Amino acid sequence: MSSTVFTHHAPEPIGPYSQAVKSANMLFCSGQIASDPETGELKMASIEEETRQVLENLKAVLHAGGMAMEEVVKCSIFLSDMKHFPIVNKVYATYFGEAQPARETVAVAGLPLGVNVEISAVAIKD
Repeated sequence: MSSTVFTHHAPEPIGPYSQAVKSANMLFCSGQIASDPETGELKMASIEEETRQVLENLKAVLHAGGMAMEEVVKCSIFLSDMKHFPIVNKVYATYFGEAQPARETVAVAGLPLGVNVEISAVAIKD
């Protein structure tokens, strides 16, 4: 049996999907973008700021689902341009440290609302 996860500490979905779905000990988090959940404004002054907001949003969804960053086993990173990879990677590392989930990073033709970074995740609680 699965259940949806919702928190006001992350942006509301902009389409017909859930912030996350929990099934048994697994949490499947939808992609997060750099929307400030309090104001609805995009935080895109720099790629660092954008990436931090994305990861803060992801962290909030994980927390709402009873999980933590350390329990993430897989991430997918979508970039508007691979030129952002080094900076996104540097910020990403500060959120995961020693816990290094499996991951792929791909450049795509476009992302929602014209953002540069979107990150989704899967977490497992042992």
